[in-house]
Amino acid sequence: MTSGYKQSGNASLPSSWRLAGRSLDLSRRPCIMGILNVTPDSFSDGSRYLDLDRAAARAFRLVEEGADIIDIGGESTRPNVAPVDAEEELRRVVPLVERLSGRIPVPISVDTYKAVVAREALRAGAEIVNDISGLTFDPAMATTVAEAAAGLVVMHTRGRPDSMQKDTTYGDLIAEVLDSLRNSVSTAVAAGVAKDRIVVDPGIGFGKSVPGNLEILRRLGEFESLHLPILVGTSRKSFIGTVLGRDVDDRLFGTAATVALALANGASIIRVHDVREMRDVADMTHAVLHPDAY
Repeated sequence: MTSGYKQSGNASLPSSWRLAGRSLDLSRRPCIMGILNVTPDSFSDGSRYLDLDRAAARAFRLVEEGADIIDIGGESTRPNVAPVDAEEELRRVVPLVERLSGRIPVPISVDTYKAVVAREALRAGAEIVNDISGLTFDPAMATTVAEAAAGLVVMHTRGRPDSMQKDTTYGDLIAEVLDSLRNSVSTAVAAGVAKDRIVVDPGIGFGKSVPGNLEILRRLGEFESLHLPILVGTSRKSFIGTVLGRDVDDRLFGTAATVALALANGASIIRVHDVREMRDVADMTHAVLHPDAY
């Protein structure tokens, strides 16, 4: 095995992810990013954690359940939702990052596409920026991440959340998503973000149809051509509800199936709401795929 890389399929993927204050080992077991939305309108857990004390308690519980990262979001990016201004997003996010920084043993990620929110969250102790726009919504984001030497997730989307589901037709879905992610990575590197700090996310549920989301899961191995860790976020999303005919609070088993398939097809990081359950799914999938580890 080449130092710093793990073998997956026909490609070499990094075995670690360098963040602002540490590195995460991606080779020992799958990495679970626990979702913590401090918003009134997120599609699954909106308004549950608006109170700072409740949000902090939830973060500690996610860590106890097996989360390797806590991903804090102050703006819902579900389809057709109206945007939130930076001032309000800062008010929701920064106090929670300050409360948790140095008190939880895992890194904090901020789920934002606004450079000003990322900058203040990083100053408060966050170590990762999770940008759904792949650095396309705010031209200052790449430099902000580079200056903080933070970890970065670049995701693919087409259009902003309030319009992204209006056109989900692609000539060649996988090729177009790959090309967009390559451009995002190039933007980051040009701004000074080291490649070993970058993770890619194909953006399931963002500007894609139900068949498109399923196609990404089937063909996820093709994203290994980027030679970067792959993050997948399918948790409770509407395509699962459409396939199974389940409401948002009844998509646990559908999510579990997508998590197992994503890991089998090359994902290193899984972003989920139900950390305890998906920790078991991820670890069992890893055991099947890597018998030498057990």
